[in-house]
Parts: sequence; C-alpha cells; structure tokens
Amino acid sequence: MKVVLPTFFALLAALSNAFATVLQRRAALTVPQSRGFSMGLILALLRRPVWVAGVLTVVAAGVWQALALATGPLSLVQPLFVLELPLALLIAALMQGRRPPAALLLKLLVVVVGLAVALLSAAPGGNRTHVSIDRWLPVLAACAGAVVVLTMTGLRRPAGRFRAACLGTATAICFALTAGLMKTSVHILAEAGLAGFLTSWQTYAFGASGVCAMLLLEHAMQGGPLIASQPALTLGDATVSFLLGILVYEEHMRAGWWLLPLALGIGLITAGVLALARSEAEPL
Repeated sequence: MKVVLPTFFALLAALSNAFATVLQRRAALTVPQSRGFSMGLILALLRRPVWVAGVLTVVAAGVWQALALATGPLSLVQPLFVLELPLALLIAALMQGRRPPAALLLKLLVVVVGLAVALLSAAPGGNRTHVSIDRWLPVLAACAGAVVVLTMTGLRRPAGRFRAACLGTATAICFALTAGLMKTSVHILAEAGLAGFLTSWQTYAFGASGVCAMLLLEHAMQGGPLIASQPALTLGDATVSFLLGILVYEEHMRAGWWLLPLALGIGLITAGVLALARSEAEPL
C-alpha cells in the first residue's frame, strides 16, 4: 500500500494535468501573442471558458497530487508526472478528431517503458515529512535563479520551440518546488490542523511557487508548440523533484547493480521525449 496509493493518486493527477494542458494550450492560442511577462495574458484568458475549465482541472490535479505526496515519497510521486506528455499528446489528438500515428505511439511507449524500468530499479523510499528552513534556503535560491535566467532567455526569443522549451523548463522548476513544499504543508495540515497550516511558511511558499508556475505555464503554452514545451515541463519536473526528494527530504534509492537498469530507464525516457520534441508532426 505504501506504493499503490501514492502511485494511484499520482496517475490521476498526471491525467488531470495532461487534460488541463491541452485545454490551456487551446485557450492560449486564442489571445494575441505576448511580448513579455504580462499579467494581461491571464486577464485575457479569464474570458475564455476553455481556459477556466483547464484551471479547474488543475485544481483537481492538485488535490490528487496532495494525496499522493501525503502517502508516498516525492522521488516516487513526481517522476510519474512524466506521463503527462504521452497523455497530453493522446488527448490532443483525440480532441482534434484524428488517430495518433503509429510512430507517435511507439515514441510514447518508449517513454512509458523507460519510466517503469527507472522507478522499479530505483525503488525510491522514505517518507520524511518535515525539513528545516536551513536545508531549504540554498535550494530555493538556486531554483529561483534558474527560473529567472530561463524566463529571461525565453522571452527574448521569438515564438517557437526554443522559447517554449525555456519557459517550459522554468515552469517545471516551479512545479517541482511547489510539490516539494506542498508535501510538508499537507502533513502540517494533518497534524496541526488549519491553524498550523495557515501559519507555516511552507504554505505560502508553495502557494507563491504555484502561482508563478501557472503564469509561466501560460506563456510556455503560448510561446511555441506543445510538443516543445511539454517535454521540457515533464522531464524538468521529474528531474528536479527527484533531486529534491533525495537531497532535501533524504529519501533513498537502490544502488549497486540496480544503477544499470536505472540508467537504461532514464535513457529510454530521454530518448522518447527527445524523439517527440524532434517530431515533425503537426503541432498540438
């Protein structure tokens, strides 16, 4: 049950996020291209029912994610969000009324198999619930710096795959931070109630990180094709989250000869995602 419950909740969250991504992408393409980091984009999107539906789906995904983080390690839960990419592409194809090509399905299968091999090999464990602010401060500083650099770099480039990839990676870092901070906040809520939840710095930190992630996500969706932003988002989220689990929450993974199939799994995930990013298929 220590694996089944968090895996189940994480898969539900990944499915919800994939559906939300497609809806938000559709809405973002209906507003004028933004030249910079603008709140005006959000105000324009608020008038799009499709975007509002996407936001509500994100909220549902957040509930599933919180349940997953409350019952399992960060290094297990967040890597499962790599499945957002194949799910988003499949949902987008179905919503467009077309059958996904066999080549695309093969690449998606490579990602799924790679994820299964990697997680079974690593067998991440541990479920530490509280981390001191001293351990968090250097991580927050490093992540904030990376987000600023990626955002500035992306916004200086014209709309296209490079811009979408930069903004997607910045979004991934924010989502990973949100998950890491949310993990502690969920346990504070369970142990100290609403009063403890509302007085903990992690609650406001994950809220701020989540807002930044949402704003960056809209610019990433608008900045280029889904097939460029989504790989950066899913791979980046999984990587940063896994590192947060190991370095911040002191979760553990298998070592020794298990590193060989782990490397194989990571290689398959990377190859599948890069193949999708290089695909010449119609932008979704």
